[in-house]
Amino acid sequence: MDRALWPEGVERCSLGKFLLWLGVVGVVLAAGLYEFFMILVPDGLARTALDNYFGFGLWITFDLAVIALGAGAFFTGLLKYILDIKELDKIVNLTVIVGFICYSGAMIVLALDVGQPLRSWFGYWHANVHSMLTEVMFCITCYLMVLAIEYLPNILENRKLDEIPYLHHLAHNLHKVMPLIAGMGGFLSTFHQGSLGGMFGVLFARPYILRDGFFIWPWTFFLFVLSAIASGPCFSVLVVKLMELMTGKKLVSYKIQSLMCKIGGTLLTLYLFFKFADTWAWATDVLPRSGLTWDQMFNSGLGFGEILLWAELGLCGVVPAILLITPRFRAVPALMYTGAILNCAGITINRYVFTVQALAIPVMPFDKWYGYVPNWAEWAPSIAVLAYGALLLSLSYRYLPVFPQEVELNYKKQTPVEPKSEAQADEASATA
Repeated sequence: MDRALWPEGVERCSLGKFLLWLGVVGVVLAAGLYEFFMILVPDGLARTALDNYFGFGLWITFDLAVIALGAGAFFTGLLKYILDIKELDKIVNLTVIVGFICYSGAMIVLALDVGQPLRSWFGYWHANVHSMLTEVMFCITCYLMVLAIEYLPNILENRKLDEIPYLHHLAHNLHKVMPLIAGMGGFLSTFHQGSLGGMFGVLFARPYILRDGFFIWPWTFFLFVLSAIASGPCFSVLVVKLMELMTGKKLVSYKIQSLMCKIGGTLLTLYLFFKFADTWAWATDVLPRSGLTWDQMFNSGLGFGEILLWAELGLCGVVPAILLITPRFRAVPALMYTGAILNCAGITINRYVFTVQALAIPVMPFDKWYGYVPNWAEWAPSIAVLAYGALLLSLSYRYLPVFPQEVELNYKKQTPVEPKSEAQADEASATA
């Protein structure tokens, strides 16, 4: 029934199957919206497992992780529009959609996390110019607008909308100014990614994350930027692969996916060089100056042990870097996708230890180690954001020309066989 809305030359599942899938997604989304309502209206943050020790919990970890993983949008845009890497034409539409989902989903969760959503506008109107969070808030908001502008041409290229002359020319003109939009997005995203890390690096009362710096910026400012652009391209590849498995179609050629993973692996290697140097400087300089030891930073009994550090730097750092930068390993799909998964997992662990483990460490003589386990009221809205992302990706895949290579990879026309000449036909008959 909706075939006229599909991109030209492609096939999609029946409308019944699609509606059934949307129903499954809708159930998950409804469960999250119920908890969203219960937190906003009758119960407040008392419904969650957050307390005076853990004001930063699952939601902030989730926010920082998806914002880092969504960095594939601005970084791929920079590579495609500014550095003119034309091969990325085949995947840039998807990275924009993924980035839009990540950033808009993070803003939705932040509406819960501020505690008093009706006052969320105070940060814009009564901005604290001495706080890095003010810069983060303005940059995230503006970058979400940039992502919406980048997403708009793809929406306008829907077959039916593209038939309207005004919308057709609007989409065409938006494509012309996209290098400027991509440049703005790169600037905004770089600074808010960095300031998220810088915010942690200046917390003098939290020795696990306190860092020295370069002029006004602690080292965590640069590490957060590097880790985001290292994981973003790999996350986009994983989204492509998941969509290919669910649809049974090839959407982006393996060559392009390999290029994205190569970029991510190269940046991950650069990040790890500075991360190891930063960890060594922290252990040998920052901690002794603070009168603390290495062992005081960890508590295995509560899940805040050294294993998290070695998992982040080793299993989810060095291992994926080797898998992604080595052509021989990258040529094996199982190894390449494993490297991409480990890369994204490492960045998620990094955001977790910055937002949760750092708060668990005692900082006063009368303090002790505390544990934190998020409850359903925190999990449900986070999972609902994933369902929201699945909904947006499903609608975009079905009705928008997201993947320029899809027709070429899946619907190649058979080369017609030229008719034989009369002499060739006679010769064939005689041979028979």
